[in-house]
Amino acid sequence: MKTVELEMKLPYREKGTVLSKILQEIRGRIRAVHFLPPDHRGISEVKLEILENDPESLRKKLRKMIKNGGFSLRITAGA
Repeated sequence: MKTVELEMKLPYREKGTVLSKILQEIRGRIRAVHFLPPDHRGISEVKLEILENDPESLRKKLRKMIKNGGFSLRITAGA
């Protein structure tokens, strides 16, 4: 298992729908969640720490789910 840090920048109005899709995929593997308030443009930032076996497949799934926003995926610890 690898610890992966996922940072997402999502439009405030779409944050709930996108997060619900993502959480269905990674349910049970979340270590920490941090929500930051939206900025003056209405973009919210969400940071997740996840235990993941295959970060590359997670990246492919996220590209399909996140249309109006961006994300970065960083491996912080691996076993």
